[in-house]
Amino acid sequence: MDTLSHALWGKGLFGYRGYGKLAILFGTMPDLCSFGILGIMQIFKKEFSPGPPKIETIPDWIIFNYDITHSFVTAFICIYIVSRYNKNIAFAMLAWPFHILLDFPFHSKEYFPTKLLYPLTNFSFDGIPWSNPEVWFPNISGIIILFIYRFKTKKTNHDS
Repeated sequence: MDTLSHALWGKGLFGYRGYGKLAILFGTMPDLCSFGILGIMQIFKKEFSPGPPKIETIPDWIIFNYDITHSFVTAFICIYIVSRYNKNIAFAMLAWPFHILLDFPFHSKEYFPTKLLYPLTNFSFDGIPWSNPEVWFPNISGIIILFIYRFKTKKTNHDS
């Protein structure tokens, strides 16, 4: 899934308890810790070009960052630790495993397959790339419906 969609899903699903910005951050964090770092490095080296980079040009440690941040194991350990101190922040952090859940069926094995239980296993699913219209349009529709729902329920709660 694209990073903007992850941000919006995170905000819409987990950002309504006063930690909207954290939900956006955790919704995008797995991509920022891999492709975000890579993009910044490319900008500083003046090697940046739009679009997905070729897999052979990506450093191994970026691939490791992707695998570790796209793992339920890592996400739920971190969320559990935070939940012991602040349940509302932990709730906003649920945008992170939701990011993983969205990526799992929508990444092919050819380019950054999502390894749900890394480092316990390298199992991944050969999914339909999120850029395909049959995935992209329902994704956008779902985000729009979610934000209409949030707007209407917020308005209703204020009217009561």
